[in-house]
Amino acid sequence: MSQSSAQVRVAVDAMGGDFAPGEIVKGAVMAARQGDVAVTLVGQQDAMAAALRNEGAPPDLLECVHAPDVIREGEAPALAIRHKKLSSIVVGTKLVKDGKADAFVSAGSSGAVAAAAATYLGMLEGMERPTIGGGFSSFAPNIVIMDLGANVDSKAHQLLSFAIAGTVYSRTVYGIARPSVGLLSTGSEEGKGNEAVKEAYGLLKKSGLNFIGNIEGSDILTGKANVVVCDGFVGNVLLKFYEGIGDHARVWLLGKYPAVKGLVGWAFDRVLPIKKLSYEGEEEGSGLLWGVNGVVRIAHGACKAEHIVHGINAARKAVQVDIVGNLRRELELYKAQGIL
Repeated sequence: MSQSSAQVRVAVDAMGGDFAPGEIVKGAVMAARQGDVAVTLVGQQDAMAAALRNEGAPPDLLECVHAPDVIREGEAPALAIRHKKLSSIVVGTKLVKDGKADAFVSAGSSGAVAAAAATYLGMLEGMERPTIGGGFSSFAPNIVIMDLGANVDSKAHQLLSFAIAGTVYSRTVYGIARPSVGLLSTGSEEGKGNEAVKEAYGLLKKSGLNFIGNIEGSDILTGKANVVVCDGFVGNVLLKFYEGIGDHARVWLLGKYPAVKGLVGWAFDRVLPIKKLSYEGEEEGSGLLWGVNGVVRIAHGACKAEHIVHGINAARKAVQVDIVGNLRRELELYKAQGIL
């Protein structure tokens, strides 16, 4: 349901992330003070109360929902959501299911968030698995990569569904009328890649999507394809490598040219966008969990307050442009045509 005029309600996992609850609560307070979103914090009551006092937040700024359990990184996602039903991830997801929130944002365990969303919100027909979409907007605006880590081993027909989700993402978030779709592989020729990629090539070729064939890693930043399709194993390795470039490039330059330390710092802070590669475009939709029947946003585990604000804004925008409804209608169309 689109909520372009009503205030969007976003539930935020206060206990998820490397710097929780302090930075998460700080970001939630910052977002709530903007006035265009109603924020609900979900987590351990005492921890949230202490963090809110540190931020000097008035009692009526945002709502808090107690969730005594915390799912930690490294826990098996399926077991964790089954055994910790009072965790902040499960409770936050259920707020969306019960209509008490329009979206959920968490910087906690990606696997647990995806598992909770699939279990409690359900999957849209035509999507077997949720997928994380996002882009490298610093150097490659208007591209989206599907999947960035939700699925480490995907079948060909699932890659097709990722391509459909990416096409909807590109249209609704970037405003591209007919997004081009490229299948990430080891070569541009048909027949390159592993078995899943080769099979997916045939499905995409017959799909009616604007499929341009295989693309290689060197094509991503050129914008050759608006939608880059790969499984989450490849996508997550690619993302983590991309995120690491900025810090390593800065260290390398400082080591090679120590006399121009000030210039290097200025270049990275003001000219080159490398410093914040993984966060630059988050308000444009990066990190949304596609395929589940609700708006769920997975934030980076190492994110700070400003990134939580971006995540909340991304969730708000996803609700306002009805991303779930748009994807549902697109999937129904392909289902009716026998493509899915």
